[in-house]
Amino acid sequence: MTENNAAAEAAIEDLIAINEGRAKTYGLLARLYREECTQELIDELYGLKWRVSTGNAALDRGHKLAATWLSGLWENSKTELAADYMRTFFGHGYSGHAAAYPFESVYASEKRLLMQGARDEILALYRAAGLDKQESWKEGEDHIALELEYMQVLIDRTVTALREDRGEDAYNLVKCQYNFMEDHLGAWAPLLTEQMRDFTKTAFYEGLSYMTDGFLQVDTELMEDMLSDDEDEQPAE
Repeated sequence: MTENNAAAEAAIEDLIAINEGRAKTYGLLARLYREECTQELIDELYGLKWRVSTGNAALDRGHKLAATWLSGLWENSKTELAADYMRTFFGHGYSGHAAAYPFESVYASEKRLLMQGARDEILALYRAAGLDKQESWKEGEDHIALELEYMQVLIDRTVTALREDRGEDAYNLVKCQYNFMEDHLGAWAPLLTEQMRDFTKTAFYEGLSYMTDGFLQVDTELMEDMLSDDEDEQPAE
């Protein structure tokens, strides 16, 4: 193996590790938005190391808030968090202004209505990728948890493409992720997280709002770097 080949293989392994980390984070965020935290998940979160010097102010703030809440666990913490989940995301009505509703169509519609055009666009993207929601899922396809899971699936496919030396496929998958971030997730998630801070009563869900902001910012920059690096390596015509 030549030195250049060894360096190229090392670079691919680094890229695989980076994308595996991205997928894991998208998966965790999706789980936190999908439903209330179980005691098992709370225990798992308690055991994590929450970095507060990531280089992104929103991410640092989110980690600190989540860690602060987790450091004060007591016998009713699960109940407290479940109540705050319902308060934050569903409120006490469906006027469109009673909670931080976790659906893209609410923020894309002037009247803040569910199941509008954004939902149809998202559904078309899922189907084009060969995906469909589980039978047990009763919410709309434009729920933030599903959009985060969609990113996770695309990243998992990117990792597979990299492992199988399908560089062009990997590039196209990252490009698809970037476009989805620009056109959908990254365009409306900041509106959701801002509203979360108006309704949440726990440091945990306030922290989740900042973590989401920070991670999506960092990941957008990372995708831009990956796409730029790949384009730089393309041979001139």
